[in-house]
Order: sequence, then structure tokens, then C-alpha cells
Amino acid sequence: MNNNGLLKRLDSRVGLDRQTRKLNRIYKKYLLYTMVYRDQYVDNLRLAERTAELKGDIVECGVWRGGMIAGIAELLGAGRKYFLFDSFEGLPEAKEIDGSAARNWQANKESPEYFDNCKAEIGFATEAMKMTGADFQCVKGWFEDTLPAFEGTDAISLLRLDADWYESTKACLANLFPKVVEGGMILIDDYHTWSGCSRAVHDYLSETKSATRISQSPSGVAYMIKRTDD
Repeated sequence: MNNNGLLKRLDSRVGLDRQTRKLNRIYKKYLLYTMVYRDQYVDNLRLAERTAELKGDIVECGVWRGGMIAGIAELLGAGRKYFLFDSFEGLPEAKEIDGSAARNWQANKESPEYFDNCKAEIGFATEAMKMTGADFQCVKGWFEDTLPAFEGTDAISLLRLDADWYESTKACLANLFPKVVEGGMILIDDYHTWSGCSRAVHDYLSETKSATRISQSPSGVAYMIKRTDD
């Protein structure tokens, strides 16, 4: 290999290292506002970055303290609006369709991973988003109440779902998937964690006869790129 080729390879590696360091810095900045592990947090950011040139707003359903969408806002910046949907009262009761693992997790209130049934005051998410300087709106309430009336945007470039259970995930998809632009990204936090979530995704895609497919990042983040044809 000549010197020019070697320099190009070194430059590409340096660029990659710089990007990785940048994403890790974002993770550290919002560490206290997220439950997402570092590798998956960084993968969420890498996937979100693929939507940077798309027109549309960013929506997250299930925000806890807002650390994940704050990181996305830090990365993608202004020029769009960020909508944060959450009850801010914890999760609804897991049902039979959500599986025994989900019901057992919710019943084990002493577990270090219980996080008070994923309850967080809205002030945490507001604080995290203010650190980004982005234009945002927190929408408090249960998804089945807030999503049908949502008219904040008709174009979503990135939709992140952290809804855990079947009915919650299905409500998010039914109300928001039609607003995702062609080529838009849907990140699905609980696809590999709770069977209710994966069932809801499969059922929705089947019922709507969607051509959209489910993919997976290196760290196991499930995602979809919206497709309207085969």
C-alpha cells in the first residue's frame, strides 16, 4: 500500500475514534438520566444519526428521566422538535399477553432493577432536555389517552419506543407509525426484553400488511426503517 492509502486508512480510523469518543461523552453527560446500558445507548445514538438528514420531528414514548432522548437531541441538534410521552407515574399493570417474566418483574418490588416500577418525576426529563438546548414538549399521561389526541407533528423522522408492554407498544404504533416518514427510524427498546413488546410489533406489522422489517444493531438494539413498498 502506498503512503496515500495508508494515510487514508489512518484518517478513517481517527475519525471513527473521534466519533466513538463523542458518543461516549454524550452517554456520560446523561448517565444519571437513563437506564440504558452504555453499548446500547451508543448504538441508539448511531442509529439515530442515520436520520439526521430526514425532515421530521423526534418522538419518544416511555422516557423515564429523559436521558436517552436528551442524548439524541444533543446529537441531532435543533431544527426539529422533540416530544416526550410518559405517564411519569410508572408502568401500567403487566397482563397475561406480556408474559410471566414481565409479571414476575413487576411483582418483585425489592429488585434493584425495579426502579419503582419505572416511575420518575417529570422534572428529571425536563432538566435533561434543557441541558440540550433543543425545542421539546413533555406530554404527561397514559398512551391510550394522550396519543390519539396528539397533533404536534405530522412528520416523524425518528420514533423511539420504550413502552414495555403489549397494549402500550401497540397504542404507540397505531397512533404514531403512520406519521413516520418513508425511511424514518423506529427504535424498539424492549423488543428483546419483554414478549408483549415483540408480539405487539409483529401483530401491528402483520395487521397493517407493512413491508417494514425488523433489524438489530451490534449490541442488540432492535430497530425498523419504515418502508411503504416491497
